[in-house]
Amino acid sequence: MTPFLEVRDIRKTYGAIKAVDGVSLSVRPAEIVGVIGPNGSGKTTLFNSILGQIKPTTGHVEFCGEDITGMPPLALSRRGIGRTFQTLQVFVQLSVRDNLIAAAQEFKGTLARRLFAPPDAGLGEHADRMIELFRLQNVARLPAGTLSYGQQKLIDIAMAFMPEPRLVLLDEPCAGVNPGLVEQLRELLGELNQSQGGSFVVIEHNMDFIMKLCPHVICMVEGKVLAEGPPGTVQSNRQVLDAYLGH
Repeated sequence: MTPFLEVRDIRKTYGAIKAVDGVSLSVRPAEIVGVIGPNGSGKTTLFNSILGQIKPTTGHVEFCGEDITGMPPLALSRRGIGRTFQTLQVFVQLSVRDNLIAAAQEFKGTLARRLFAPPDAGLGEHADRMIELFRLQNVARLPAGTLSYGQQKLIDIAMAFMPEPRLVLLDEPCAGVNPGLVEQLRELLGELNQSQGGSFVVIEHNMDFIMKLCPHVICMVEGKVLAEGPPGTVQSNRQVLDAYLGH
């Protein structure tokens, strides 16, 4: 099957520092790829190089056969690539529902349609479906800033899915989230993958989450790929245990 996303020999250097050092990876349609590694291993720099936040020093990124290397984030979003960040990107004064509507307005329809559409920009029904999917019905009308960090994290992730992207890159979705919500999130992403064919790349320190969710796992250390393969293979790799788990 032809890869959806193809990352070829990406390098990002800052003087003598090699933040990302020749990383390649591919994501096929309806595939979930997990990226693990200790702090400072280059995971987020790799994401930012793929997604246009920074320009890679060398290497190429292709999405659906198109070279997207160095394209700005907005252009990538319009091509169907979404992402989340380590820090929350919610509008704390808006309701949960209005956060979701705001997340999709930029990508749905013409400027004229957005100017003259109803107050919900014609996205209300879609927002309500996402609220149900993410199990946020009980808080949909509340200001996002009044909710727990874990609930805001779910809103943040739901916002990334509102424009109906073909590929989503999630940067530490479990960080700061209680175990109950972590399990809910894992089930949700699995459901999106199974029912809608969602393709994801997930950076995460929660090994249990990654190993249960991702059929293919990549471990990065010092900017390089140390090991990759099925979860069990990576988890039992001695180099991974030494470098990542401290054994």
